[in-house]
Amino acid sequence: MIERHLARFGVACVAACLGLFAWLHLTPPSALLDWRTRTLSQYALLDNGWAFDTATLLLALGSAAVILALVRAGVLRARSGAAVALWLWVAGLIGVVVFEKHNWAVGPSISGDVHRAASLLAFLSLPVAALLAGAFGLRRPAARTAATAVLLAGAVSLLCFTPILWALLAEPWTGVRWWRAIPLGTVERLLGLAEVVTVLLLARWATLTPVRGSASASAAASTERPEPALPA
Repeated sequence: MIERHLARFGVACVAACLGLFAWLHLTPPSALLDWRTRTLSQYALLDNGWAFDTATLLLALGSAAVILALVRAGVLRARSGAAVALWLWVAGLIGVVVFEKHNWAVGPSISGDVHRAASLLAFLSLPVAALLAGAFGLRRPAARTAATAVLLAGAVSLLCFTPILWALLAEPWTGVRWWRAIPLGTVERLLGLAEVVTVLLLARWATLTPVRGSASASAAASTERPEPALPA
């Protein structure tokens, strides 16, 4: 079944993405960065920044395959809010690669501003998609287990984002710039991990759901009257 192949391809892309990010954490010069305070996007500015770009695009490609699998399996409607939010997640990931973050050794840039907006789009759209898909799936008895897992993953992703939101809102009162108020690198990595798990859970959901066409065909076959036996 095509949807299962798409889901497995998506999982393979996500696994390759995780492998590249692990490599970035272990290989100089990226391994020399303080992962507690430096964001993942900082890797793109280094000599081995190609690995960051490749990993992010692999995540976008894998996510796109998972979306198609979900639609083909009948988990999501192609024009549903959850599907649109998932495509915004993919668009945000691509935007993160196309527009590099600010290189503060040079100064702020338009590219850096777009990069920040794309990051925000990606970080928020996937949890929203997971919550919408999970809430809709809970209405289907056969999908409740998978839907609950996706719903919880979306909630955890939003919780991981709350320190960033708090830092942004508290800046006028604390006087501390938001990226210094929290261990931003740690928060971003936890958020990224939660969102990767969300994509994997969505892929699993697509493989567990029977295709609408095959399910209806089986139901039709089971209701057909048997042909009368021919006389001996």
